[in-house]
Amino acid sequence: MIIGIDPGISGAIAVMRDDGDLIDVIDMPTSAKTRGKGNEVNAVLLGDYLRSVILNSGEIVRVAIEAVGAMPGQGVTSMFGFGRSLGVVEGVAAAFSLPVEYVTPQRWKKLHGLTGKDKDASRTLVLQKYPNHSDLFSRKKDNGRADAVLIGLVVA
Repeated sequence: MIIGIDPGISGAIAVMRDDGDLIDVIDMPTSAKTRGKGNEVNAVLLGDYLRSVILNSGEIVRVAIEAVGAMPGQGVTSMFGFGRSLGVVEGVAAAFSLPVEYVTPQRWKKLHGLTGKDKDASRTLVLQKYPNHSDLFSRKKDNGRADAVLIGLVVA
């Protein structure tokens, strides 16, 4: 069993078998920030979801997390928030003793032929690969879901 994670606030979690068979995709669980405006990754909801995946699968679970870093032009506050989101994801995976592999954006995009393509290209590709799951990727904002699938497929 593979869990692919796009760790941002607008990211997602994809669950698939080693052969790439897609089982489930959800948006990153978030809640209102305890301080300040906006949302943050909710560690409790993320943990509940991963626990249900682990218990229901009965299989060895591996996690692929997008290896992200600071990007030029992003503000300090947004980068700090993004780092917090990644830390929550890493902490929850560690709490369940899940083996984690980090996948750089360059790696998964090159593998799937998406280098230099626009953000929606990943969603288009996943719609082609998984036509029976098109309802999970029908919205423009579902590119985080598509990214999570493609990140997971790197280690499948």
